[in-house]
Amino acid sequence: MRFYKYHALGNDYIVLNPADFPAWKPAPTVDQIRVVCHRNFGVGSDGILWGPLPSRSSEFGLRIFNPDGSEAEKSGNGLRIFSRFLRDQGLVKAPVFTIETPGGNVRTEIKEHGQLLTIDMGCVSFDSAEIPVPGAPREVIAETIRIQDRDFTFSAATIGNPHCVIVLPEISEALARRYGPDLEVHPNFPRKTNVQFLKVIDRNNVRIEIWERGAGYTLASGSSSSASAAVAHRLGLVDRNVTVHMPGGKIGIEIGDGYSIRMTGTVNKVAEGTMYPELFLVKV
Repeated sequence: MRFYKYHALGNDYIVLNPADFPAWKPAPTVDQIRVVCHRNFGVGSDGILWGPLPSRSSEFGLRIFNPDGSEAEKSGNGLRIFSRFLRDQGLVKAPVFTIETPGGNVRTEIKEHGQLLTIDMGCVSFDSAEIPVPGAPREVIAETIRIQDRDFTFSAATIGNPHCVIVLPEISEALARRYGPDLEVHPNFPRKTNVQFLKVIDRNNVRIEIWERGAGYTLASGSSSSASAAVAHRLGLVDRNVTVHMPGGKIGIEIGDGYSIRMTGTVNKVAEGTMYPELFLVKV
C-alpha cells in the first residue's frame, strides 16, 4: 500500500491514491485514517489527501481527512501538496489546472519545478448563514465570545470551511493551545471551526497561531492564512497584499475583488513508501 508524504511549512499530509487501495473505496474508514496519521502507531501526519478522484466540474477531485477521521471541506496547504503530488506523478502536463474539493473548485498554478505553488482559493465570506453562525443574518465582524475566563472579540469567515479569527496585541502557541479547543466546539459554530489568533505587524504583514478543527495545534495553514488576511483587511488593518507569518513559515495572500484569495506558498516532499497490513492491527 503506497503512501506519499509531503509538508507545506511543517503542515504535513499523506497522499493516498485511491487506485492503490481498491478495497478502501469509496474512502478510508475513520479507524484507518486515525492509525495512518498517528505519530507513534502509523506513518504520522496532519491529515490524508485522498485522490485523484473523478470530478464533473474540475480536472481532478480530492477529499481531505483530518487525523481524527473527520473530513475537511478545503485545505490550502493540502491543495498545494496534492498539486505537487499530481505533478510528481506525471498526472498533469500543464502548469495550470483545477481541483474540486467539498469546499469548492480551485485553480492551481505550479511554479519553480513544483516547490512553489499558487492557488486561487475562492472568495471569503463573512455571512453568518454561509459560515454558519447562529442568529440574525449578518456579517460576523467584531463580535464578543466568552471562553473559559476570558472575553474575546472575534470575526468569523468561510472560504469553503469555517474560521474564527481573533485579533490581539500579542499571541502565542500557549494561547492557541489553551483556548483553541473550546473555541473549536463553541455553540456559535455548529460545524465546529478553525481558530486563528492574529497579531498585526504592519499593513502588509500579520502573524497567526492556529488551532485547526479536527487536527489541533498546527504549524501552518493555507485556509487559515486566507481567512485571517481577509478578516484583517475587512477590519481595515492591512492592505490587499499580505504576508502571513506562522511557526512553520510564511504564505503570501493577495486579496482581490469580492475578497477573492490567491495564496502562494512552498511544498516539500518528505518520503514515499509502503504501509504494511499489520499497521492496521492497532486501533487508536
